Amino acid sequence: MDKKNSPNIIELNRSLKQKETEIGLLQQTFTEIGSELDIEKIFQIVSERALELIDAETLLIPILDANCETYTYRGGAGKNAAEIVGEALPIEYGVCGWVWKHKRPWWRGMLNELSDDEKNRWEHEVGNMILVPLQGKKHFLGGIAGLNKNNDTGFDKKDLNLLQLFASIVSIAIENAMAVKSMEESHALTEDYRSRLEHLNKQLIESSKELEYLSLYDSVTGLPNRSLFYDRLSREIVEAESDDSTIGILLVDIDSFKGINDMLGHDLGDSLLNKIARRFKGEVRYNETLARLGGDEFIIVLPGLTQKHVVKRAENFINCLKDTFTIEQNTIVVNASIGVAVYPEHGESIGNLLSHADFAMYEAKKSSVKVCVYRPDHDHLAQGHLAMAADLRKALDEKQFELHYQPIISARSKKVVSAEALGRWYTKDRGNVPPGIFIRVLEQNGLIDEYTYWAIATALAQAKVWKSNYGIKRVAVNLSPQTLMHPDFRKKIDRIIKDKSDGRLLTFEITENLFLSEYDRLAEVLEHLCSLGVELSIDDYGTGYSSLSRLRRLPVSELKIDQTFINEMVENKDDQAVVHSTIELAHNLGLSVVAEGVENKPALELLTKLGCDTIQGFLISRPLPVTKFNAFVKAQLIRR
Repeated sequence: MDKKNSPNIIELNRSLKQKETEIGLLQQTFTEIGSELDIEKIFQIVSERALELIDAETLLIPILDANCETYTYRGGAGKNAAEIVGEALPIEYGVCGWVWKHKRPWWRGMLNELSDDEKNRWEHEVGNMILVPLQGKKHFLGGIAGLNKNNDTGFDKKDLNLLQLFASIVSIAIENAMAVKSMEESHALTEDYRSRLEHLNKQLIESSKELEYLSLYDSVTGLPNRSLFYDRLSREIVEAESDDSTIGILLVDIDSFKGINDMLGHDLGDSLLNKIARRFKGEVRYNETLARLGGDEFIIVLPGLTQKHVVKRAENFINCLKDTFTIEQNTIVVNASIGVAVYPEHGESIGNLLSHADFAMYEAKKSSVKVCVYRPDHDHLAQGHLAMAADLRKALDEKQFELHYQPIISARSKKVVSAEALGRWYTKDRGNVPPGIFIRVLEQNGLIDEYTYWAIATALAQAKVWKSNYGIKRVAVNLSPQTLMHPDFRKKIDRIIKDKSDGRLLTFEITENLFLSEYDRLAEVLEHLCSLGVELSIDDYGTGYSSLSRLRRLPVSELKIDQTFINEMVENKDDQAVVHSTIELAHNLGLSVVAEGVENKPALELLTKLGCDTIQGFLISRPLPVTKFNAFVKAQLIRR
C-alpha cells in the first residue's frame, strides 16, 4: 500500500489542515478586533468567528448586566440568533448563571461531575450546548455559548479547548471596548447634564435679570422705582456733601387721579400714567433722576440747583401737563401739585427730605398753589419733635412700650410657625402713636439702640414660653440698621443672647437698604449673629436696593416680600411676576419666603400655588398683645 494514501497519513494530514484553519481563524479574529473599539462590531465578529470555529448551529454571547442580576445576549450568529440577541434573562435562569457562579465552562462532559439530580436536570435543560466564560482583568464579563453541533456528534473536549482559547483572546478586546462604551456613555451623560445645567443657569440668569429689572424699575412707566431712586439720591447726597452743593427734590402728585382711574379703569389709568411719565421725561436733563414712587406720585432729583432754580424747574414740569391727554378717544385734563425740598437746607437725610417734600406737596394741594416750597415754621409736626423726643426718653425709662405679635403661618399646613414682634406706644396725651413716627424720632435722637435691645430681650423671653407651650419656632424682631452697624452691637447682643439655644428662637429682620452699607463690616456682623443661631431675614424685599450677588454671599435665610407686591397680585400680572420670580430665585438660593400683607383668600391661594413658604397679614390676624395671641394659637389648635 502506498504510504501517502494510508488511512493514518490521510487522517494526520486532515488534522494538520484543520489545525492550520483553526490557527488562521484565531489569528484573523485577533487582527480584526485588535484595534476595534466599537463594542457592537466586536460582538458581531466574535460571534461569526466562534460559530465557524466550533462548527455550531447557533452562537450567542451573553454578557452580565451592571446590576449583576441579569444578563443580556449582546451578540449572536447562526440559526435564530437575530431573534435572541437583545433579550435579557435573570442570572439564575439557564446555564449562564451556573458558569457565572462556578467560574467554569459548561459542556456535556460536566454532566459526569454532577449529582444524579443535577445531571438529570441539566441534561434535560441544556442538551447539546457549550458555554465558556469570558473573564476580564477585573471581573466576570459573561460567556460564549454554542448550541447544537452541525454534525450531530455533540461538542467534545477539543471544541471546549478551542473555545476557551478563543475566549481568552477576545475577552480583553471585549472588556476594552465595553470600557470605551461606558466612558462614551458617561461623557454623553456628562455633556447632557452640562447642557441641562447651562440651560438651567441661563434660565436663572434671565430670571435674575428680569427680577433685578422689576425690582429697580416701575413696570407701568419704565421709570426708576422707589428702590433705585433711594440709591441714586443717596449717591447724590454723598457728592453734594463733598462738593458743598445743593440738591432739589420735587415730589409730584397728580391731582384727582383716583377719580380719573375710577372713570377709565386701571388699565387705561396705567396708560395715562405712562403718557404723563413721557411728558416729564422730556423735561429731565442727563444728570437728573425721574422716578415713580408709586400710585400717582413721581419724584425728581435735581442736583446742583439753588432753591430759585428748583422752583423754576418745578413750574416747567407743571406747564408740560397743560396740553390734554387722549386715552381711547377720551380727552383728559391733568393737573399736578409739587412739593419742593432742598438739600441740605430742608434736611440731610433721604427720610427728612421726602417727609418735608411730602408736607410741602400737601400744602400746595390745600392752598391751590401748584408749587410749594417746604417751610419749617408751617410744619407743626416738626415743631412737636423735641417734645416727643422727651416723651420717648421717659417711655424708655418707665417701660411704657409694649410688644404686640403678628402670627406667621405655614402656607401649606396653615399652622402658626412663628411670629413678628411689633412695637406699640400708648400715651394719655397722644393716644396710640404709630410706630412709623416714634421709631423715626427714636432714630433721630439716638434712642433707637436702647429700644431695640429692649425689644430683642422681651421677644426672646416670650419666645421661650411659646416654644415650650406651643412649639412656635421663632419670633422675628426688626433690627434698626443704625443699631446693627454700631461698634458696640456685638458686645451688647452677646449679653442678651447667651448661647445658640437662645439664638435659635430669634429672627432678625433687616432692610434691603442696609446692603448699601459697608459690605465687609456688615458681613462680619451678620456672620456673628448666625454663629449665635439667629436667623436673618430681608424685610420688605423689593422696595430697597439689594445686590443679588451680595445677597447670595451673605448668611441670609429668608426673604419677606413687601405687601406692595402682594396687595394687587391676584389682578396685577406684573406684581404676580415679581412675586413668582422672587419665590423661585429665593428657593434657588436656598432661602425661604414670607409674604406679608396678605389680606384675602385669593392671594393666599395664589401664594400657596406659587410655592411661598409662610404667610403673614390681616387675613390671618392683626398684631396681638400676648394674651390675645395665646388665645389665637389655642383656638387654632382646637380647630385642628
